[in-house]
Amino acid sequence: MTAPDQSGDAFQKGFDAQLTRRIFVYLKPYVPLVVAGVILALLIAVAQPMFALIQRHAIDTYLVPFERDRTLTTETLYRGLMVAALGYMALKVVEFCLTYAFTLAIGYLGQNVLRDIRADVFTKLQRLHLAYFDQNPVGRLITRVTSDVDAINQFITGGLVSLIQSTFLIVAYVIIMLRVNWQLALISFTVLPILYFATNFFRAKLRDAFRMTRTQQAIVNTKLNENITGMLTVQLFGRENRSALDFDHSNRSLLTANVNSVKWFSLFMPVVAVLGQVAVALVLYFASRNILGNNVAGGVAAGAFTIGTLYAFVQWTQQLFQPIQDLADVFNNLQAAMASSERIFGVLDTEEEVADKPDAKALNNFEGSVSFEGVWFSYDQTVTADTPAGDDRWILRGIDLHIQPGESVALVGATGAGKTSVTALVSRFYDVQRGAVKVDGEDVRDLAQYDLRRHVGVVLQDVFLFAGTIEGNLTLNSPDISHERVVEACQYVGVHDYILSLPEGYQTEVRERGATLSTGQKQLLAFARALIQNPDILLVLDEATANVDTETELRIQHALQKVMLGRTSIIIAHRLSTIEGCDRIVVMRKGRIVEQGSHRELLQKGGYYARLHRLQYAQGDAAD
Repeated sequence: MTAPDQSGDAFQKGFDAQLTRRIFVYLKPYVPLVVAGVILALLIAVAQPMFALIQRHAIDTYLVPFERDRTLTTETLYRGLMVAALGYMALKVVEFCLTYAFTLAIGYLGQNVLRDIRADVFTKLQRLHLAYFDQNPVGRLITRVTSDVDAINQFITGGLVSLIQSTFLIVAYVIIMLRVNWQLALISFTVLPILYFATNFFRAKLRDAFRMTRTQQAIVNTKLNENITGMLTVQLFGRENRSALDFDHSNRSLLTANVNSVKWFSLFMPVVAVLGQVAVALVLYFASRNILGNNVAGGVAAGAFTIGTLYAFVQWTQQLFQPIQDLADVFNNLQAAMASSERIFGVLDTEEEVADKPDAKALNNFEGSVSFEGVWFSYDQTVTADTPAGDDRWILRGIDLHIQPGESVALVGATGAGKTSVTALVSRFYDVQRGAVKVDGEDVRDLAQYDLRRHVGVVLQDVFLFAGTIEGNLTLNSPDISHERVVEACQYVGVHDYILSLPEGYQTEVRERGATLSTGQKQLLAFARALIQNPDILLVLDEATANVDTETELRIQHALQKVMLGRTSIIIAHRLSTIEGCDRIVVMRKGRIVEQGSHRELLQKGGYYARLHRLQYAQGDAAD
């Protein structure tokens, strides 16, 4: 239930100057765009109050005098109104251009910052060691690259921009209102304290309501993801009704949270609207009384209230409330951005425990020897070289293993004996706590990771296929691999005819995780992928031939024998019949090597391997 907690935190984190500075670092490449946005926001703020000024001028200069004492001719009236109308329309065109340019600039800025942060997070995730992914669920990391990054984008394009623009607008309205008529301005401002307290009250309520909505939405998303991913299990065990009831419970909780947020929002908007209309009513009342008093007195004193001024103030008062409301929303954006940025920078600041040294070496004249020298290893990152040998967290305990170039070695043993860990250390997916893993006599920690791994080919039992074409999956979209090489590898493993039977052959699209392919077909593609990469060291993990039929297994075994020629090969197998032809078999138990030798030598010893062999064949005879 990680997602709900995180979504709630998005509204709890307060302003953090250090995090804000780190966000602003992403604005540096776009300083001209930021400056342009601020200037455009200022020009828009100056332009908006001018519309009411033009209307005030038209009313007081032309309409009122013409209606009151007919001192203006009709021609003068029409000419003046035409000029005012043209000026109004010209200003509207200018405002449109400014708003368009401002929206475009800020949108471009926000999307580029979004791209930069997302790219940094993705690049960082690719550099992190596998232990980090063992400890952090995929859903949490996807949230970092999607919704957390989007929260920062909302802060820049919505919160920060709204802060600048709304502040400019408020200042512009206040200045022009005070300059035109300070008395009406002060009357308009009387409701602002009430609006301030009302906005804070509803903002707190809405914040809690939105937090609960996001929490429940995360729960619904989790339930939906689990049921879609595990649909086979749901249907197999007849859990449809139970799952539907469970989902309905979460769905109703989301409904309740949404209704609660709608309730507070439906109260907030009318309250703000009523306060705005109260301010308008006060302006109308006091301005009307003053205008009537001047008419009774028979003149208009300098600086007195006019009908045009009254009309302008009604508009300004209504327009003044909108940026004030916008500023109230800025705080919510700020809170979400602070929490999201804290999580994003937490990922970016994660130490790369498996990283290249500044003077990392390249493997020249690669031979393919592999050595384990007194290796102690644990996946638990709290385990150190000083941890006692009797600690149960050790996976490998004092492993000494030397594999010659071109030698084929099979690792056998019970589940949890440490076989897979041996192969993971060869590719340096993890670093050992004690001892050293060496390739061609060089400690893998001294080698460049990319250079090391391009010499290593891996075939997994759980095959991962990317969305794309079959050929793209086989070549991993490398432009240096020819189609002929792909076809040759597929013919080796016996999957070529199957691929040609597909509608578009090698260009057939593979669905998510290869959903349209059988397990055996995916396994054959995994072998072809490894062969195409032409590795110097071949790692075949966890019975990679376990999910294919006998005929296909024979084809794979034949292909493996070819590809292992001249290559160092490390094979993990549970079916001992598949590794009888290996040069050496290493038997592991509880993280230690207990026996090693050829198949025949180990059977003659009558030790642990011989016992495993008897048990396995006894099970096979019983099954027959």
